[in-house]
Amino acid sequence: MAHHLADDLPVRMAADGLPARVLVTGATGYIGGRLVRELLGHGYRVRVLVRNASRLRYHPWVDKVEIIDGDAMNPADLDRAFASVDVAFYLLHALNQKTGFEEQERVLAELFGASAKAAMVSRIVYLGGMVDSETELSPHLRSRQETGDVLRESGVPTIELRAGIVIGSGSASFEMLRYLTERLPIMTTPKWVNSRTQPIAVRDVLRYLVGAVSLDPKVHGDFDIGGPDVITYRDMMQTYARVAGLTKRIIIPIPVLTPRLSSGWVGLVTPVPYRLARRLVASLKNEVVARDDSIRKLIPDAAGGLTPLARAIELALAKVKEAKVDTRWSDASIPGAPSDPLPTDPDWAGGTLYQDIRVATTTDSVEKVWERIESIGGDNGYSRATWAWEVRGFIDRILGGVGLRRGRRDPAHLVEGEALDFWRVETIRRPHILRLRAEMLMPGRAWLEFVVDEVDGLTRITQCALFAPQGLAGHVYWWCVWPMHGFVFPSMVNSIARGIR
Repeated sequence: MAHHLADDLPVRMAADGLPARVLVTGATGYIGGRLVRELLGHGYRVRVLVRNASRLRYHPWVDKVEIIDGDAMNPADLDRAFASVDVAFYLLHALNQKTGFEEQERVLAELFGASAKAAMVSRIVYLGGMVDSETELSPHLRSRQETGDVLRESGVPTIELRAGIVIGSGSASFEMLRYLTERLPIMTTPKWVNSRTQPIAVRDVLRYLVGAVSLDPKVHGDFDIGGPDVITYRDMMQTYARVAGLTKRIIIPIPVLTPRLSSGWVGLVTPVPYRLARRLVASLKNEVVARDDSIRKLIPDAAGGLTPLARAIELALAKVKEAKVDTRWSDASIPGAPSDPLPTDPDWAGGTLYQDIRVATTTDSVEKVWERIESIGGDNGYSRATWAWEVRGFIDRILGGVGLRRGRRDPAHLVEGEALDFWRVETIRRPHILRLRAEMLMPGRAWLEFVVDEVDGLTRITQCALFAPQGLAGHVYWWCVWPMHGFVFPSMVNSIARGIR
């Protein structure tokens, strides 16, 4: 068996003498996807509750877990998920919701706690946020705290692990740190750069989560989890610069830079969308330092102790450079983004379906052409007109969308369900079909599809952009961007055919 982070921790056994059955929510998210792997590596029986089971198909553990396709807002689905479960992980949040995220998080926790109690679940494990009781909390941290309160009041013994900034390849906090430090050798910042924080490596978070399963049933309550370094955000950026081999950054705090302005700035410079950046930045004003280290007495450190910040950054960068990032913050779907499949009915819903179809042929093999298609986007670009996609991405970020900076997980290979710039990979049928669904902000739904086949000894590439408008604004949008199609789409299909970008 491959080494796992929690191999030296005891295993909780169920009444039937087998390892406990564990329910994981949020399995498509950054922490959840990694936690499932660790639980399986430790021998636990794992069940996951997801709204769209097809989004799990690219995880290497998908055939080793029991999947409940359902919604945590639906009590009936929760009841199915909780049947015969010993321990349940609560890794849900509504942070990306446009409005009302605090109310939705409270309702989610209430429903979860009630169903867990009815099913006689023996423990809930919740990953929350470290809070500073001395200052007014941001909406994000306040909601995290309230979620913990609701779960503990459910009547089910609850372990709440409160983490600060999580450092690991693909985490939203790490991506913010990485892009700010790499892109801005000189920066003016809000005064929150001087707030103290206690970052923790993702491997240590996972160890605590797995360890919480086997704690004595009498243990319950909230526990702060942090790494060995207490540091300001300014010093975190300088530490990142040093580990990454960059020159020391010049950081000039400006007291008048408001959270709204600074989150807009973070949203433009980093891959994190404005809405998520705004809620994370608002939390940085709060000092998040562990109240005590009591959790370390209950769940002992791994050999070598907790991971220092510099080492955590080094490990994360190595994963990024090797394109071995297991999960990313962008794996979670974007609220409000379309999730419907490509409409194939020509009279789709009785409405309009705009299409832009381009065809090119080449003497190159189907396999060679497919390699070019599957490597599209990210640092590889789209064509000689990549600048036009970058302009569209910039506009999307100005409006609060994801823009292009989510990039690619791997420079050459895609998997269904993952994010690619401002697209979501909807369908792959190697080496013939790649379909991308747009997650950029627009008044309608859009797809970009590539079909490769062999015709009369030549390889034919059919590139089809489709747009289903929503209301009058959707029709106006299509005709406003239509002039750009005249050089963007031909440039892209011809670049694929000729192997030039």
